[in-house]
Amino acid sequence: MKKLFVIGGMGAGKSSASQALASQGIPLIDLDKVGHEVLKWDSVKEDLRTAFGADIFDDQGEVIRSALAAVAFASTHNTHKLNNITMSRIEQAYVDLCAEYAKTSDYLVVEYSAFKGKENSLASDADCIIAVTAPVEQRVARAVARGWDEQDVRNRIAQQITDAARIEAADVVFANEGTPEDLRDQVISWWSSYKAQEGK
Repeated sequence: MKKLFVIGGMGAGKSSASQALASQGIPLIDLDKVGHEVLKWDSVKEDLRTAFGADIFDDQGEVIRSALAAVAFASTHNTHKLNNITMSRIEQAYVDLCAEYAKTSDYLVVEYSAFKGKENSLASDADCIIAVTAPVEQRVARAVARGWDEQDVRNRIAQQITDAARIEAADVVFANEGTPEDLRDQVISWWSSYKAQEGK
């Protein structure tokens, strides 16, 4: 099974690119959603409580993602603490999902917002890395339009790698400065060519 990793900063359009590929019948793993599921694990909750305190939990003992994000992305140190708690668990869930999809599909799309490099990451065995880029202020505006707090968006972007680093790591790059439909058409056109070259 060939793994197509889609990377990009917050608001760049990686979800739109991933969904365009998924619309062609390719299974999709969104690692952000896997991460949200991992936050429900008791072992993760215990570690988060130790690292960040009780204020990130609601009355039912569930993680308040916005509260966790506010503290976890406020500094590089806190972001490292969060990653140390969650990344190994996310990898465990990811490996299990890959094994399931490999039974029925020749391809898999993986949306990976936390990508920092191919080495020592979930993307180490990627067959193709697809980067989606856009100017930072356009990315901020898109995220805010979707309901995100502007400072939260800027904090998250500050903890991510640059588009230049993504481009260097990528096998193919889509500059998403137009409409979602423009991006979708570009991605599907690329996929048709890629699939033809792979002969599947």
